[in-house]
Amino acid sequence: MVFNLPSPRAVFDWAVETTTTVVSIPGRVLNLLTAAEEVVRRSQELVERTDAVVTSAEDAVEHARRVTAAVDEILETTKPMLRFVNELSAHEIEAAIKLVDELPKLAEHMIKDIMPILGTLDRVGPDIHELLDVTKDVRKAILGIPGFAYLRKRGNGRELEG
Repeated sequence: MVFNLPSPRAVFDWAVETTTTVVSIPGRVLNLLTAAEEVVRRSQELVERTDAVVTSAEDAVEHARRVTAAVDEILETTKPMLRFVNELSAHEIEAAIKLVDELPKLAEHMIKDIMPILGTLDRVGPDIHELLDVTKDVRKAILGIPGFAYLRKRGNGRELEG
């Protein structure tokens, strides 16, 4: 077997290249470590930002739950009113609007006219009873007039004929 041995120049070039490679390894490893440290630092920043986004999303979900609960409560509270409104006709709605438009006048008349009258009912009541008693007495007196029954019968007959 014959081996081809490299020339001394080839061995020297190979030795220089190997030495250069070996000498460059610590620098390259240092560069690789620096790059790895940068990747780790950026990964940590990404994790922190992701945590912030997750926290923000959880807060948004909780807020949405509170809003949904409030809306559910409002809907539950207004369901009877909505059913009532659905049963109203257009004419009834227009009438209700007109009534609401008249409420200021109604309130004014209640305060100025009706409330003072209601305040005097306790004093007017006995007067009305007395007036009724007098009216009964006058009626008895009129019925007691001689010949009144005859006039009354005759008057009733004419009303029927007329």
